[in-house]
Amino acid sequence: MDVVIVGAGPAGAWAAYRLARDGARVTIVDGSHPREKPCGGGVTGRALAIVGDAIGAAPLPARVVRSARFTNARAGSSAVVPLTALGVGRASDLVVASRADFDRRLLAAARDAGATLVEARVRDLTIADDGIVAETTRGAIRGAFVIGADGANSLVRRRVGPPFRRDQLSIATGYFAHGVTSDEIVIELVADPPGYIWSFPRPTHLAIGICAGAASGITAAALRDRASRWIEASRIAIGARLEPYSWPIPSLSAGDFGTLTLAGPRWLLVGDAAGLVDPITREGIFFALRSGELAAGALRSADPDHAYAAAVRDDLVPELARAAGLQRRFFDPRFTHLMMDALLESAAIRRVMADLVAGRQSYKGLRWRLARTREIGLAWRWLVVQLTLAGHTVLTE
Repeated sequence: MDVVIVGAGPAGAWAAYRLARDGARVTIVDGSHPREKPCGGGVTGRALAIVGDAIGAAPLPARVVRSARFTNARAGSSAVVPLTALGVGRASDLVVASRADFDRRLLAAARDAGATLVEARVRDLTIADDGIVAETTRGAIRGAFVIGADGANSLVRRRVGPPFRRDQLSIATGYFAHGVTSDEIVIELVADPPGYIWSFPRPTHLAIGICAGAASGITAAALRDRASRWIEASRIAIGARLEPYSWPIPSLSAGDFGTLTLAGPRWLLVGDAAGLVDPITREGIFFALRSGELAAGALRSADPDHAYAAAVRDDLVPELARAAGLQRRFFDPRFTHLMMDALLESAAIRRVMADLVAGRQSYKGLRWRLARTREIGLAWRWLVVQLTLAGHTVLTE
């Protein structure tokens, strides 16, 4: 079986590793990886569990995150959430790696397993009954199947279906602050645009940014100016060299997740190209790795496109749809105020938030875990009731 994978990020490289390890002839086409990415770069424990020993015995260069600090400038409040494992003293299940280092390890694992890397850009793609042809800057590459792992602006996606609409995308923009780092995530909750400003520590720099819907009318330049003013006011990157970035991120609605473009005859989409990103946190590494794994498994079946679509809808879509159902109210200023109060007053709520940040707590069952804390107070109970009455029935699962 010959498989062409367009894109060598986590989704593409992991699919390549799994396929090549099982004997498939795999060609990865990408002229830009490994590279730094303008995301937070947090690799959760569940993401690390997927790659296991494949990325090598040597520790991945990364910052272990000890705490997350949530701030609300309008209210002048700040709450620190420890991320260490409760009562055990183990390191956090969240590490922040350089994406260049993380992607390099995954790509090396794929090549060691037998995959071939062609350092080129795909210009066009033709899919026929008897196979696929990828036209690249280094010539044509033929295969039996193609996996689109080429991100939010996926060429593969544009050739097999509709590209993402503007209302299905967010723009993440900000700065890499070179020469400073930390062991703490900082999240400033903001109402305009609804969302947050973040600072994630990487081994040699901070990744600082802000995100807003592409259809909101706010330009990347205006957002980056907002991030710049926050950096100056917070004094979080004194003496750092600031390198600007911008990047599109899929941010789908609950309805969008019910009609995902995932697969068809001889093609599969994984990771960002499929829209598999948490709409609240914009975390995509776990979903990229898991979808790459599911794609590799499906290609060994008699009916790959149906097997893959079914696996994604069963394994990943429910959690992402729950997040999408919560997104708008999660960033509502009233919710922000209540959440900050709860974080300041309740150790039990801080433990729930720590598990959410580290990927140990899913959105499913979140309401019941909050209720079991018995420390959330009437205000938080009121919020849960309001969310439920507003139609967000995902909270009742």
